Amino acid sequence: MMPKIPLADWIEALVSWMGNHLGGLFDAISTVIQHVVAFFSGIFLLPHPLLFIVILGILAYAIGKVPLTLFTVIGFLLIDNLGYWTQTMDTLGLVITSGLISIILGIPLGIWSAYSRTTHRILSPILDFMQTMPAFVYLLPAVTFFSLGVVPGVIASVIFAIPPTIRMTYLGIKQVSAELTEAAEAFGSTTWQKLFKVDLPLAMPTMMAGINQTIMLSLSMVVIASMIGAQGIGAEVYRAVAQLKIGQGFEAGLAVVVLAIVLDRFSQNLFKTGRRKAAAQRQPHRRLVYAVSLALVIIVGGIAQYLLLPSGTSADANQGGQVASQFHNQIIGIDPGSGIMKSTAKAIQDYNLKDWKLIEGSSTAMTAMLDKAIKNKEPIIVTGWTPHWMFTKYDLKYLDDPKKTYGEAEEIHTLARKGLKQDELTAYTFLDRFSWTADEMGEIMAAIQEGESPESAAKNWAVKHSDRVQEWTQGLNKVNGHKLTLSYVAWDSEIASTNLLKYILEEDLGYKVNALQVEAGPMWTGVASGDVDATASAWLPLTHADYWNKYKGDLIDLGPNMTHVRTGLVVPAYVDLKSIEDLNK
Repeated sequence: MMPKIPLADWIEALVSWMGNHLGGLFDAISTVIQHVVAFFSGIFLLPHPLLFIVILGILAYAIGKVPLTLFTVIGFLLIDNLGYWTQTMDTLGLVITSGLISIILGIPLGIWSAYSRTTHRILSPILDFMQTMPAFVYLLPAVTFFSLGVVPGVIASVIFAIPPTIRMTYLGIKQVSAELTEAAEAFGSTTWQKLFKVDLPLAMPTMMAGINQTIMLSLSMVVIASMIGAQGIGAEVYRAVAQLKIGQGFEAGLAVVVLAIVLDRFSQNLFKTGRRKAAAQRQPHRRLVYAVSLALVIIVGGIAQYLLLPSGTSADANQGGQVASQFHNQIIGIDPGSGIMKSTAKAIQDYNLKDWKLIEGSSTAMTAMLDKAIKNKEPIIVTGWTPHWMFTKYDLKYLDDPKKTYGEAEEIHTLARKGLKQDELTAYTFLDRFSWTADEMGEIMAAIQEGESPESAAKNWAVKHSDRVQEWTQGLNKVNGHKLTLSYVAWDSEIASTNLLKYILEEDLGYKVNALQVEAGPMWTGVASGDVDATASAWLPLTHADYWNKYKGDLIDLGPNMTHVRTGLVVPAYVDLKSIEDLNK
C-alpha cells in the first residue's frame, strides 16, 4: 500500500517557517489593518446614533429613493433600540475594511488576468482553492500570523471574499466587444487609454456585481471571525448560540440581516446605469455636495457629542501596571458564554483586574496562541482546564486562586435521556459504570496530538487496557446492531472519551453508534429532548452550570466519569507569577 503523503506536516512546516521569517511583515500588516478598522469604526461611532441614522437616510434617499430610505432608517433605529449599535458599527468597520482591501487587490488582479493568459491560468486554480476551502481552515494560520482580534478576522474575510471581484473583473473585460476594441486600436489608443476609455466603462456593471458579492461574503464571515476574537455583532450571535439564548440570537441575527440588506442595496444602487445615470450627468456636482455636507455633519455631530459627554470620561484610561503591560493587558479565553469565561469575568471583578481584557475566541484559537507564545518564550495567560493535552505537550502551571472564584475541583458527568434504561439496559449499565482517570484519558489525547486518528487512538487504548474495558462490560448482554446516539463538544478531552465509548459500545456490546459533534447548548438540549441517548461531556458544577439548572429535570445524571477536574488561569512555567493576585502588580 502506498504510504500517506505527509501533506499536513508540510503545511505546518510552511506555516512555522513563515511565522519565524516573516514576522516583521505580518506585524506591519497587522498594525495597518488594525488602524484602518479602528478608523472606520471610530468614524461610524463618532456621531450620535440618531444623527448617524439621519445621515444614512439622506444617503439612502440620494441613491435609492423612498423604499430604501424607509428600510434603512427603520432598520438602524431597530438596531439602536435593541442595544447592538456599537457592535454593529464595529462589524461595519470590519466589513468595509475587508471589502476595500479585496477591491484594491482584486480589480488590478482581474485586469491583469484579462490581459495575460498566463496570469489567468495561474490565478484560476488559486481562486478555486480560496472559494471552496472551508472558511474555518483560514482561521488558524490567521491567528498564528496575526494573533487574536479583528486583524485575523479581516485577513480571513479577504481570502474568502476576494475571488468574486477578481473573476467578475476578468469576465467583464473579456465580454467587451472585439469590434469596439479594434476600433479603439484603429484610432491609435494606447493600452492605458483602451483600458480606461473602453474596457473598464463597459465592464463596470459586471465588476460591480463582483464587488457586491465581495461585500456580502465579507459580511458572512462576521460570525466565523468572532471565533478568533473579532468583536462585533458576530460575537453576540456566537455568544447567544453558545448559551442557548434563542431570543438574543435572533435579535443579534436581525442586526446582521439589516446591515446585509442595506449594504447590498447601497452597492447595487450606487453605480446603477440607465435613467439614474443620465440624471446624475445633468447634475454633476450633486453627489459631491452630498458627500461634503454629510462629512461636515459627521464632524460637527462628533464634536457636539464629545462636548455633551459627562465629565470625567476620558480616553486616557489607566493602562495597568508592569505585569499587565507584559501581557498586553490580555487574558486569552475560549468560547463566549462558556462557564470558564463567566468564571474568568468574575475573577476580573473579584481581583479588581480593571486594566485587563478577556479576549473571546475558541479553544482552538486559544491553544494556537499558546503554542505561538511558548515557541517565542513570550508571556501569555490563558483560560485552562484539565484534563487537556496542552498540559502534556507544554510545561504549564495554574495561577493560585485564593478567593476560590473558580471553585473547587470539577467533575465530568455522564448524562442519559429519560427512558434509556428501559430501552437499552446494556448501554445504560455500561455508561453508568464508565469512569476513568485524567492520566488514562491523557494517553488517548497525546496519541491524537501525535497524529493518530481519534478512532485509532481509542481502539489502541482499549486493546492495551482490556482489563479496564472488562470492568465496564462484565456480565452485560451483547445486542445485535441496536442504534445509539452520543453527543459531545469538540474539546480534546471529550473527543477522547466519546471515541472510546463508541469503540467499546460497537466492538464489545454490539451497538451501532452515531457520535455527533456539537456545541455545548445543543448537546444538553439533545439529551433533554430525547434526540440524543447520552453524553459523557457534562462539566459540573461550574462550566455547564447554566445548562444543568435549565435541563436537570429532563435528563438522568449517571454521575461523574472523571473527578478532580480543574479550571482556572494558566501560564507557561517560565512566567514568574504564582497567583491571580500578582496580575495587579
